[in-house]
Amino acid sequence: MNNQLGYINPIDAIKNAVELMALSARTAPKSAGRDFVTIKILYGEKVKKLGEEMIKYGIDHGKKNFDRDGENVKNSPAVLLIGLKNADTVGLDCGACGYDNCAECLTHHGIEFDGPMCAFRILDMGIAIGSAVKMAGLLSIDNRIMYRAGVVAKKAGLIEASFVMGIPLSATGKSIYFDR
Repeated sequence: MNNQLGYINPIDAIKNAVELMALSARTAPKSAGRDFVTIKILYGEKVKKLGEEMIKYGIDHGKKNFDRDGENVKNSPAVLLIGLKNADTVGLDCGACGYDNCAECLTHHGIEFDGPMCAFRILDMGIAIGSAVKMAGLLSIDNRIMYRAGVVAKKAGLIEASFVMGIPLSATGKSIYFDR
């Protein structure tokens, strides 16, 4: 094979890596043993569409850096989306969500994400994201956690979630996510 790595197709390596990342996110610990984390992998044309939609969203809403991140996404072979769907509260009445008790923490549709949400469920999502990017790091796959990719993926209907982050992946001689 004649390619950048000399012995393996980088696209195949990224496909294998993103599946392991999704597995790592799925098996990450969740509060009270209940899993509301949703995961989706995008490849090819769906990734390009997401990048283009990110650029358009930034222009349409006058939001900074959606264009920059959209270009990064367009140059990525895959994007891992991790979000929360139909997340119930843990039931601790701890107030971390901003309400005195869990019964008051009623979700409404926000401009970009839906909320408020139970802080423990958001921690669950963060642990899942951390587990996924740890796996990418172990596999030497460049990645970047992107709020902007999550916003647009949700709005474009690429994933059903109340709150979502996107993680584009790349394997080149230099990370495309830090020369911005």
